[in-house]
Order: sequence, then C-alpha cells, then structure tokens
Amino acid sequence: MPVIAYEIYIEAPIEVCFDLARNVDVHTETASKTKEKAVAGVTTGLMENGDSVTWEAVHLGVKQKLTAKIIQMERPYKFTDTMVKGAFHSFIHTHEFIRSGKGTIMRDNFDYKSPFGIAGKLADRLFLEKYMNAFIKDRAIGLKKIAEQKK
Repeated sequence: MPVIAYEIYIEAPIEVCFDLARNVDVHTETASKTKEKAVAGVTTGLMENGDSVTWEAVHLGVKQKLTAKIIQMERPYKFTDTMVKGAFHSFIHTHEFIRSGKGTIMRDNFDYKSPFGIAGKLADRLFLEKYMNAFIKDRAIGLKKIAEQKK
C-alpha cells in the first residue's frame, strides 16, 4: 500500500487551516484542475465527523465518482476520511494540524491501495503514486494561498 506524506507550513492560525481543509467549497477550488465538484452528501460548507461527500472529477482523463466519509475528528488538530466507494480499492486520508510559531504545519498522510491486484501495483509504480503526490501537493499549496490571504 503506497503512503503519500506531504507537509507544508502555513502562516495562518490552526483553526483557519483546519476549517479550510474540511470545507467542500475550498476543496472544489483547490482541485479545479480535475474539475472536481461535490454531487451528493455534503455539497457545500464545512464537513463534520460522520459526514460524507461524493466527488465527481476527471482524473487521468477519466470521469469518476468517489465517496469519502469523515470517520474521526479532533478539532482543530486532526481529521481522517476514508473512501466508501470509488476507483481505489481503499484509502485512508489523515489531515493533521500542528501549531508552529505564528502559523500551522499541515500534514497530509494518504494511505491507499490500488484496485486490480498486481496490475494496480504496477500502475502505482508507473504513474499513480506520482500523480497522487502531485494532487495532494497542489491542493495543499492552494489551501496555503487561501489561508494566508485570510489572516
């Protein structure tokens, strides 16, 4: 199972970063390259523990739907979402927030398993892990820009 870990410093209060990271509208904005939009579940505003959202997006040239559910939340330090239905065999995505100086360290830990057994493992090595790394990083940089404009 590949694990993608990404960390970024954001010059904004921890509460601002936490709320932006669980905001459906901000997710849509920071994932605009993939035409991501919420089509079911929570489709706007802040998600809470137990909430789910179905995203429709174009990844790797293929239109897809993915449903994720928040399964754990410790405001403003951490929340975890997991795939309920979608293209992966499974994933768990933990978002952590740590006070640091006048800002916040935001950590993404995306632990996923590709479908299709050995073919999925080969896809990970050839392109999927790199693609997911870039997706997580781009979203974090977008969230940083939004948070630092709000402070």
